[in-house]
Amino acid sequence: MPPAHSRRMSDPQSPRLHLRLLFGDRAMLGPGKADLLQAVASTGSIAAAGRQMGMSYKRAWSLIDEMNAAFTQPLVQSVRGGAAGGGAHLTPQGERVVALYRQLMDRIAKAGAAEINALQDMLHDMSDGK
Repeated sequence: MPPAHSRRMSDPQSPRLHLRLLFGDRAMLGPGKADLLQAVASTGSIAAAGRQMGMSYKRAWSLIDEMNAAFTQPLVQSVRGGAAGGGAHLTPQGERVVALYRQLMDRIAKAGAAEINALQDMLHDMSDGK
């Protein structure tokens, strides 16, 4: 078995960093909301984004509505269905929010790599599923 320090990012057991930003009592941005925004961008649909993430349309819409209300400008713009069909897309503000969140995650992961690796080296080998 390789030493713990050689089992890094390619290993499915490698550490994952999750960052949740809290802005006061109400507004929060974390990996789930960032992933939802990215899913809306890639699918062009709130319903499809929700399905892709294993959540109901109601839950996806609720999270998007929450984010739209929290930021100074909406992050997602939606168009109701009809003859031409509906859809949704990220606004420029939404694209910027996702980009900033991803950049922050990358920066934190790089800055904390030594500490994360040291903590991982202190763990039992978890590859056997126990």
